[in-house]
Amino acid sequence: MAAQTQTILPSYVAGRWWSPENPQKVTEVADASTGEVVARVSTDGIDTAGAVEHGRTVGQKALGELTIHERALKLKQLAQYLTEHKQALYDLSYATGATLKDHFFDVDGGIGTLFTFSSKGRRELPNANVIVDGAVEQLSKDGSFLGEHVYTRMPGVAVQINAFNFPVWGMLEKFAPAFVAGMPTIVKPATPTGYVTEACVRLMVESGILPEGSLQLISGSARDLLDHLDYRDHVAFTGSAATARSLREHDNVVNGGVRFTAETDSLNAAILGPDATPDTPEFEAFVKAVFTEITSKAGQKCTAIRRVIVPKERVEDVVAAVAERVRQRVVIGDPRTEGVTMGALASKEQQTEVRKAVERLVAAGGTVRLGGPDEAVDGAGTGAFFPVTVLSFDDPETPEVHFVEAFGPVTSVIGYEDVDDAVRLAALGGGSLVATVCTNDGPTAAAFTAGIGAHHGRVHFLNRQDAKTSTGHGSPMPHLVHGGPGRAGGGEELGGVRGVKHYMQRTALQGSPDILTAVTGVWHRGAAAHTVTREAVENGTGEHPFRKSLETLRIGDQFASELRTVTLEDILEFAEKTGDTFYAHTDEEAATANPFFPRRVAHGYLLVSWAAGLFVEPAPGPVLANYGLENLRFITPVTYDDAIRVTLTAKQITPRVTDEYGEVCWDAVLHNQHDEIVATYDVLTLVAKTWPTA
Repeated sequence: MAAQTQTILPSYVAGRWWSPENPQKVTEVADASTGEVVARVSTDGIDTAGAVEHGRTVGQKALGELTIHERALKLKQLAQYLTEHKQALYDLSYATGATLKDHFFDVDGGIGTLFTFSSKGRRELPNANVIVDGAVEQLSKDGSFLGEHVYTRMPGVAVQINAFNFPVWGMLEKFAPAFVAGMPTIVKPATPTGYVTEACVRLMVESGILPEGSLQLISGSARDLLDHLDYRDHVAFTGSAATARSLREHDNVVNGGVRFTAETDSLNAAILGPDATPDTPEFEAFVKAVFTEITSKAGQKCTAIRRVIVPKERVEDVVAAVAERVRQRVVIGDPRTEGVTMGALASKEQQTEVRKAVERLVAAGGTVRLGGPDEAVDGAGTGAFFPVTVLSFDDPETPEVHFVEAFGPVTSVIGYEDVDDAVRLAALGGGSLVATVCTNDGPTAAAFTAGIGAHHGRVHFLNRQDAKTSTGHGSPMPHLVHGGPGRAGGGEELGGVRGVKHYMQRTALQGSPDILTAVTGVWHRGAAAHTVTREAVENGTGEHPFRKSLETLRIGDQFASELRTVTLEDILEFAEKTGDTFYAHTDEEAATANPFFPRRVAHGYLLVSWAAGLFVEPAPGPVLANYGLENLRFITPVTYDDAIRVTLTAKQITPRVTDEYGEVCWDAVLHNQHDEIVATYDVLTLVAKTWPTA
């Protein structure tokens, strides 16, 4: 899959591939290593308004016909398809200056994000289009008026503006949660590497997996795109702080309610703890982390380590160790050449920007300890190569260290006096995506968390226990939040299902139990129920809910048991057999002296066990397994001569899209003979979709 050098790189809008017929302005994109033209880019005449409308209509309709689980499953299928074709993306990505190892971060990292969101969407979210958020709030004494929060699909489009450094991962890490949420995506990649994004989108479209209108691509400038957005839409931006600032100032963001989130420049830090002396495993892990982050993707990562903050007496040790590792392991050149370990910057323009930034740091007092803007690199005449550069500063408070970002293989080493001083220096970055703290001392880690947590979106602790298993300082994980305060943009991406909810609207609902049950698909106490008793089951006038498959089971199907009396012998026997001889169950005098108990009381787990016996249907049937209890609360103590009964109600039904069974959550309530609530909890079961099963 080679980039087109004669024709214009196409966009994919309104369900078709589009290129301008007579473009007035064309941008040529060069191979980062050789300088040869690999793509010609123009969007003259593109109908951005039409793209937005296509997403809001065709895309919204197609995605709305699927549930969260069905969309999540499509992500898995898409990830499998891209895995089969990833070599084509590798081959194309070499022209960006990326090495094979860099491809793993970008291509495989993006595909892995699809797998993760597919899995988490099906395991942690309902098979529906409404997500309940938090517990029900009782708004009336009799329970007839309730409140709760839900998430629903936003009715607009997700515009995703990405940086040049990760043309695949940068797209997929935004696309995945938006797709699960049910929001159509318009991708706007950075021009210098947009030809790789175009190739990935082409594969995604050719797979036939995605619903029509769920993904569109603008290859090149889209300057008027925000003009067509409003409060229904979401913009996720990754790039420079200056560009983010200009987008934030757009009238449709300021006054039109467009949701805008940004991930921008970041002066990330690696902090060596005072306990990490050169003879410790922590020191070795620290040096390796710094080396990795300034050489991976030639340092062109928003999470790269720009400031190396170490005890002042360790500055020379760290500089020497990092420099030695670079000399031993770094070979700069065309990444398609065997033996090369670090490629070029993405473009000659980027090379110029990095050189200017380094010169500014040197002018501010930085001492070049390795590399530098004047060091010659083979092939630098035609390619955008830049040497690995390490600077040190006598004055750790030099403003430029904490403000100027050289977005390449560049880092600065500064010294601190004590932990408080290190915290202060880290905070001078004005808000960062991530900081690594390398220490094997718990109190030191706690002090750094308290000190720098509010200044960072992620804090990565590194020590001898996790050095081999850590995913690394610079690798945002789809399970965890990616973003940061202040200079880092103030945005938040990924974070598992949190990322999905960023593309949904949270709404407070108020109403009766019946109405909230109908809206959410989750049964609320007080709502209508279809109740059967043991007597009705035995005389054939009612069917036990455990005899129903998902084909016939309905929310609100309920079983109400008879009472069972608790004796003192029951309590003592349970204590003896389980070994739970806590005094409240076995010592009358001590139990009576406890203000919470009337006298000796039944074990909570005895009552839960009895409840199962009261509601169970023992014969083989569609209920395949009980896989847990949730939200168990013991409310009213039960003493001997009391009695309990259980009411079990089908609360939520979640069919699995890939299996012949689904999950049923049952609401369980134990009452005593006075109708006081004894305990509440949820019973989780796996239930066959049909019975008897084939």
